[in-house]
Amino acid sequence: MLVSQGLSVSGATLLFNWHYKLRQFEPCTEDFAKASQKFIEENLSFALPEIDTIQESDDRTVKFLFKLHDGRKIETVLIPSNKKYGICLSSQVGCAMKCSFCHTGLQGLERHLGTHEIVGQLLAAQKWLTENRPDDDRISTMVFMGQGEPLHNFDSVRKAIEIFITQHGLCYAADKITVSTAGFLPGLERWKDEMPGVNIALSLHSMDTAKRNELIPINAKYPVEKVLDAIDKIPKKKKSFVIYEYLLAKGFNDAEVDACQLGERLQGKRAFVNIIPFNPFPGAKYERPTREEVDRFKAWLDVYDVPSLVRFTKGHDILAACGQLNSKSS
Repeated sequence: MLVSQGLSVSGATLLFNWHYKLRQFEPCTEDFAKASQKFIEENLSFALPEIDTIQESDDRTVKFLFKLHDGRKIETVLIPSNKKYGICLSSQVGCAMKCSFCHTGLQGLERHLGTHEIVGQLLAAQKWLTENRPDDDRISTMVFMGQGEPLHNFDSVRKAIEIFITQHGLCYAADKITVSTAGFLPGLERWKDEMPGVNIALSLHSMDTAKRNELIPINAKYPVEKVLDAIDKIPKKKKSFVIYEYLLAKGFNDAEVDACQLGERLQGKRAFVNIIPFNPFPGAKYERPTREEVDRFKAWLDVYDVPSLVRFTKGHDILAACGQLNSKSS
């Protein structure tokens, strides 16, 4: 942008260093020529998303409701782990996928987020963390598992990731970033050639067509077998795994036959399964299984030598857990 106006490209480096590396939130005016300063003041905004409300869980999970420039709202979550945090980012206001297990799906899609609104979530959360928990303010990982289908907003998500990983930006390692998808095939087909080398997670949840159609309606348009084939074609790093998320709903997809179908399909692949007991929300049609039922499902899956882990819930008391985000009801 600066170059297109006949200004020095070094200004971009100064801005990136000031806002990302030095974590400064006021406009930078040092070392800029007057012409560059004038252009920046007139054309660029450094405003972060406004914090509308904050909820803190007993387990130190933090949920932000951010208010955007047009009055719309999104949720972002900080998840504590061993004196550091992961951040769960939203990519859309609402979501068009209408997944039946997801509170966001009830909201519908209002609009895509711009790259600045995605990056702004991280910066605003980091600022709050540094001001309120200065001895415990490191964000070490990020996941695109908040509101929205990230691959439905492919361009903005990709550009945000490029800012996160560039040496001039936040310098995150690509393997510390995970993008989750419900199986949006057009985005998966672009991934190989366009997406930086971040991790991919698929919301799988069932290998049974009828069950997956109910859980993830786009399965009818983009069948899971085509989705899995597309993921197989994405280049993988030597030690990388594809993360398959399996939401476990009591009496729905938690039987031995469900575990066997999953195990048979993933056996021999560089796959890792996150077993996620369903997190209830107002109006939900599913129930959370007991710990005994969860352990039993994992044992059935273990027979197929597919690595798996039960993902323990954090922030459920403030509706900040997986599948519970919905800015309409916050």
